Order: sequence, then C-alpha cells, then structure tokens
Amino acid sequence: MNINRIRDLREDHDLTQAELARMLSVSRQAYSGYERGVRSIPFEILCQFALFYGTSLDYLTGRTDVKAPYPKPKQKNFVVRKD
Repeated sequence: MNINRIRDLREDHDLTQAELARMLSVSRQAYSGYERGVRSIPFEILCQFALFYGTSLDYLTGRTDVKAPYPKPKQKNFVVRKD
C-alpha cells in the first residue's frame, strides 16, 4: 500500500492527524500508525478515506495514479429469460 497517499491527502485538506483520528473514531496513535505503515488499516477505515477524499480504494492502495473516483456505472437493461 502507498501510505504516503494517506498523509498527502490529509495534508492537502489541511487536517491534523488528531482531527482525522477524531473523525474516524480512532486514537491519534492508531492513525499515526496507519500513516507510518506500522499498523494495518482496516478495510472500513480505507472505505471512509475514499469517501471523505472523493477518491478510489485503488488510488489509496497505489494500484492507480488516478485520484478521481471511478464513475458510477450506467444502468444496463437486462433481458430476463422466462423458460
């Protein structure tokens, strides 16, 4: 995982570790551990990061360099077969 992205996004939003930890309902020490890579980030927290920062999990984890979230899929019309 690219832990630098978590820190960079926080700094881009002018937030302290303590402020973000409070928003996530975790201790500042736990949050600091996420940024330093010494503590695994729970999936639920990663999802909260993605929603808050308006980005994708793939960006947060370093799988893509595209910050923008994925577009919502267009609804497809499916034909249901009746046998």
